[in-house]
Amino acid sequence: MKPAPFQYVRASSIDDALAGLAGHGDDAKVLAGGQSLIALMNLRLVRPAVLVDINRLSDVIARLCPLMAEAIRFVGHRPIRNRGTVGGNLAHADPTSELPAVAVALGATFVTRSQKGQRTIAADDFFVAPLSTTLASNELLTEVRIPVWPAGQGWAFMEVSPRAGDYALVGVAATLRAADGVCQSGRLVYSGVGPRPIRVAKAEQALVGCSSGEATFREVAEIAAGQVEPSSDFHATADYRRDLVRALTRRALMVALDRCQKGA
Repeated sequence: MKPAPFQYVRASSIDDALAGLAGHGDDAKVLAGGQSLIALMNLRLVRPAVLVDINRLSDVIARLCPLMAEAIRFVGHRPIRNRGTVGGNLAHADPTSELPAVAVALGATFVTRSQKGQRTIAADDFFVAPLSTTLASNELLTEVRIPVWPAGQGWAFMEVSPRAGDYALVGVAATLRAADGVCQSGRLVYSGVGPRPIRVAKAEQALVGCSSGEATFREVAEIAAGQVEPSSDFHATADYRRDLVRALTRRALMVALDRCQKGA
């Protein structure tokens, strides 16, 4: 399969990219890494009239973040990871993808620009539906702002997929702060169980003030499994995905606790 005909614009600056997007509405798409977009175009599921290539833009600042670094190891295969971009992955908004869940778990803020100006969007509000965000058709995602990593915070990212490099059936991004045997705070965000990254606030609240250990984490995992509403498909049933939420939540929190205790 080959994509439908389109106009190609190679941007040499952010302003150049914004000019390429202006005036085309939903008929324009941004090409960052392209590992997901090109596949959709080849299948004729997406037919942009204009493709704006931003691969040659170099004003990108990569911040080390242990949770994101851990999650990136699950993205596709090595050639895909080397070709893809963080911003492109987030803007693509695949609900089974790793980085959208990580961004929500980190409390990230996205900075977007159009020719009319700039705005900021919390990661919690950015993802709307499968392959859909609050990003307007004439905007670029230009920054991802991540809060400074708190000292002593634990983390873990885990997922289950049919094969290594495949889309995950369920993934979980977890953070945890604990001291003196008591959980102080945590975040639990899931991929593959809804139309966007699903943050389970009720499970997070159940952590606070409770003893840090497997008994608490099992209870929290049950709460999380009861709060998600996954769908069934030919890969897995909804009940199986809930079972994965239970197992992955408990395991991720145990790993995060260990990292808290080690002062990682």
